Amino acid sequence: MKRLLLMVVMISTLSLIVACGGDSESNSDSSDSESNGSSSEESSGNSGVSEEEADYVVGVSQIVEHPSLDRATEGFQDALDEAGLKVSYDVSLAQGDNQNAQLIAEQFVSDEVDLIFGNSTPSAQSAVNETSDIPIVFTSVTDPVGSELVESMDNPGGNVTGTADSHPESVPKTVELIKDMGKESIGLIYNSGEQNSVTQVENVKSVASEHDLTTEEATVSSSSEVMQAAQSLAGDVDTFLIVTDNTVVSALESVLSVAQENDVPVFSSELDSVSRGAFAGFGFDYYDIGFEAGEKAVQILEDGANPGDIEANYPQNLKLHINEDAASEMGVELTDDLEERAAEIVSTEEGE
Repeated sequence: MKRLLLMVVMISTLSLIVACGGDSESNSDSSDSESNGSSSEESSGNSGVSEEEADYVVGVSQIVEHPSLDRATEGFQDALDEAGLKVSYDVSLAQGDNQNAQLIAEQFVSDEVDLIFGNSTPSAQSAVNETSDIPIVFTSVTDPVGSELVESMDNPGGNVTGTADSHPESVPKTVELIKDMGKESIGLIYNSGEQNSVTQVENVKSVASEHDLTTEEATVSSSSEVMQAAQSLAGDVDTFLIVTDNTVVSALESVLSVAQENDVPVFSSELDSVSRGAFAGFGFDYYDIGFEAGEKAVQILEDGANPGDIEANYPQNLKLHINEDAASEMGVELTDDLEERAAEIVSTEEGE
């Protein structure tokens, strides 16, 4: 039975899973349905075909449920669907827990799936740790080389390829905007257990120093700690910059509430968070990098391409979004200069 091992372990470690969930109540309430894939398939928007009808079985491992990663999974599945492939998806959410991600990878290898889609750095790393034979396609990975998923972006090597969720100009452009707005300090909240977050934070600190901006850090190990971390920084910084940290993004509303109380604008490294209520961000649509990853999967499954020979790539079309509702709530004057810089002025989405 699919993921029987994962179900047993997740039940025995329920308290740990609840502590690591982005929305602990909703995650714990839905843990039973997620263990058989139903909840995660609904979030992705595409359940594929039954295993009996399928030509391929693809294991989808996603570290946690939040809008950006959900969009990436949706894009991945749509790419395979548009190519006409009959695919059965075995979807698993790790509830923000790296140990669960490893168990998911183990089960996929045991089930001998045709391909593993690793949506996040820990999901992809877990798959790489478990198999050198089953093709692996990743997305939502900030530093594929530093995470030791690929040898290089041009020549990934091994059984792995995919798409990154970092753009070389994202941090420099964001820091430059913060400087131009007259801000002096940046608050950084991240999970030090996420290698992608550590890499991004070091980059922010380096670029901020070049612009004579100071940085203050607060680390968390679970989403339940995010609000306290934001509160600890609020009196010492005049901006927050949220990198693509899965733990923090899953609890973004905690940061937003603290920011609104203290008139501290929140900048984001991805656009979905701007729609959720962050003030501004240079980013891209996670659906697009998921779709591009899906196109690579099509090459592997349909054309028999070797994953290690398929170039891994960074996202395209970096653009600035500004949230006019967030500007008002965080005490930011939406000047003509800001409006001219923005590719799009958005409002906070209903229900976020």
